[in-house]
This record gives sequence, C-alpha cells and structure tokens, in this order.
Amino acid sequence: MLPGQKGIVVGFTVDSRISRRLLELGVVPGRTVVYLRNAPLRDPMEVQIGPCCLTLRHSEAAIISVKLDQ
Repeated sequence: MLPGQKGIVVGFTVDSRISRRLLELGVVPGRTVVYLRNAPLRDPMEVQIGPCCLTLRHSEAAIISVKLDQ
C-alpha cells in the first residue's frame, strides 16, 4: 500500500502471536484500513482502522492481507 490508499482487511498470512495481538487491537477481517504515513526512516507506519490510528512495524503489517480499493 502507499500512503493515502484504502483497503479491506481480508485476513492474516500466518497465524501467530502477532496476528492474535492485531485481532485484539481491532485489525479484523472486513474492516477498512487506510495507510496514513511512514516514520522518517520508513519504520514504523501509521494506519487507520475504523476510528483508531495504529502504529505498526512493517514486519507486523506484512502479515495482514488487504484487498485494495480501486
């Protein structure tokens, strides 16, 4: 995703402790995700999921499957 792009969370590529933690934070299938921005050195990134803004490492975000809005 690029900053400003939207998508829908489809699921996770792996089932791990990180994916369970993301579910607890509200990253659930069917929610809209907006990629807001990167930190100056590109990691972490800020995303908006529903009404909440989350800061995720790229390694955490990499396990989230997203269907991009066209």
